[in-house]
Amino acid sequence: MIRRLLAAATVVLLAAVLLVSAWPQLFGLERQFGIAQIVSLRGLAALVAGVGVVALLLIALVSRRTRRLAATLALLLLAFAGVSGAVLATRGTTTDGFQTKAANDLTVLSWNTLGDAPGAAEIARLAITQKADIVVLPETSEATARAVADTMTAAGIRMQLLTLSYDQVAKAHTTSLLLSTKLGTYRRDDTQGSTKTLPSVLAVPSDGTGPTIVAAHPVAPVEGEMSNWRWGLDWLAARCGPAASSAGGGAGTIMAGDFNSTLDHYAALTVASQHGQGDLGACHDGARARHSAAVGSWPTSLPTSLGAPIDHVMASDGWTFVGFRVIGTEDGAGSDHRPVVAQLRPQG
Repeated sequence: MIRRLLAAATVVLLAAVLLVSAWPQLFGLERQFGIAQIVSLRGLAALVAGVGVVALLLIALVSRRTRRLAATLALLLLAFAGVSGAVLATRGTTTDGFQTKAANDLTVLSWNTLGDAPGAAEIARLAITQKADIVVLPETSEATARAVADTMTAAGIRMQLLTLSYDQVAKAHTTSLLLSTKLGTYRRDDTQGSTKTLPSVLAVPSDGTGPTIVAAHPVAPVEGEMSNWRWGLDWLAARCGPAASSAGGGAGTIMAGDFNSTLDHYAALTVASQHGQGDLGACHDGARARHSAAVGSWPTSLPTSLGAPIDHVMASDGWTFVGFRVIGTEDGAGSDHRPVVAQLRPQG
């Protein structure tokens, strides 16, 4: 009798854990420690569950005493893997090509460089190859970003530099933003604060026209930083609130960077926009728009099918994504993040 009760308790406990891990939004737990990390790595979690299914089925085959329990647990893990796989399938793994760049299109490149690891020459080469108009560089020092800007300018792509550093102790405490001069002159706006622990740059056009640009880098959801992580996501959502579409002379908001979060973490942070429900605030995620939101950008040590899609390009109403891609050619460049690039087209 005791063995049966323990078996039943084990089944119920595992079912509850798997349900919360598969869809924590049902319970409002998507930003709680432990759950936030699991849901970030849906592909890896599904793979681990699949391995567990095989192990439990082998146990069921060789042990008559635990056969029923092992088979039941295997069924639960199989269901979890199936739900996780279905979610990833709906978000997409497309790596489609970009459209021919129109005169008013903007190309946005984001790369967390892990403290300048790839070097200025490699960062600039990638930005020039992508013909980037906006380059977001979390964990990149001002000196390296300036060298990138100089190289791009020498190649005919004139860039201006805005940098925000919280200290000079660690390069991770710096975020740099490069903007093409074709966008006009921009200035850093510190009046609305920034994310905690790690900085995000808020850039606004000096003449009041043009999109507001946010180079995003909220802190990672690690133990001791969970409240700052949540605060950072709230801050980003507020930068893309319902009024975002009318900001910057009607040009809206563009956010890009290392968000240290996936679409799962934004369930309580979405608001309606003119073109449907936003993904974070009123902003729409480029990866979701181009059916690429299941492609992992971190870490480079895992294949894209198992990694976490935590690097984003987002935009408010007024912009349409005509291309998005996680760049996999830089995995050996030194950073633990893959760059992401998006092509945006103004509507109307």
